[in-house]
Amino acid sequence: MKNPIRDVSIIGAGAMGASYAALLHDMDRRCVSLIAGGERGERLRREGLSVNGRHYTFSVIRPEEETSPADLLIVAVKNHHLEAAVREMKRRVGRETIILSVMNGIDSEEKIGAAFGTEKVLYAVSVGIDAQRDGNRIRYTKQGKIFFGEAENSTVSERVRGVQALFDKAGIAYETPPDMIRIMWWKFMINVGINQASAVLRAPYRVFQTSDEARKLMDSAMREVIMLARAAGARLTDEDIDNWYKVLEGLGPEGKTSMLQDVEAGRKTEVELFAGKMVELGRKYRVPAPVNEKLLHAIKEIEAGYASKESQEYNKP
Repeated sequence: MKNPIRDVSIIGAGAMGASYAALLHDMDRRCVSLIAGGERGERLRREGLSVNGRHYTFSVIRPEEETSPADLLIVAVKNHHLEAAVREMKRRVGRETIILSVMNGIDSEEKIGAAFGTEKVLYAVSVGIDAQRDGNRIRYTKQGKIFFGEAENSTVSERVRGVQALFDKAGIAYETPPDMIRIMWWKFMINVGINQASAVLRAPYRVFQTSDEARKLMDSAMREVIMLARAAGARLTDEDIDNWYKVLEGLGPEGKTSMLQDVEAGRKTEVELFAGKMVELGRKYRVPAPVNEKLLHAIKEIEAGYASKESQEYNKP
């Protein structure tokens, strides 16, 4: 990419998307916009967002607006919103647009690439950010780090260098590892462990920093990912669990995973993306995943409880 990145759009103004939008706004408020339609878009225009106590009014682009393509498009939606997001960001994608997905899971890049071309997509994961959302208020104590790049980065490509330059200017912590596919599996391992265990136990990070029993549940789910990753050709090892614990110890004790936040708010979780994907791939590669099968059923039961609770509230005399 010959020219510097000047025009960034973000789709998904949740805890993570808003946190990165705020950092880019602090660098240059003209460079960043949010893509949002309908009532959500109107609410963002009307109320803005509060990030770490500071109020932000972002430029909000309607999906149907005719605009010039973005230089960089950051996708930060939940997995079950990706199909809609692909439709809504279509007008912001041009021939030179770089698309960076910081979504959970290991296949959003494939889905986005199928819609817009794999040559536009960089692999990315965000690790260690402890952002939490309450309405239009977002707060985080740890920014964490974005790992991103091409699938293989022994030589850093021009478009990766362009994003690196932008992140350097905005103060967004990042790393471009030699093997991004391995890192994608590492983040998947983390999510399968901490997100799901925290949702079932209703536990903030503090519990996993101090409780051996909570760690055992998290570990057992993660070790199934290691076995599956090896069968799929990704080089995960027990050392990757140790590396996750180093990140975990630095997180705010009262911070909560995105899945725990979803459960507490009565929202649909991403369990299909984690345990559901483990069960699916386990059958494909003939790698048993009994812990994740149990977590899948447990979290599905939690979600089913939302409807039951709403029904009971509705039918109260």
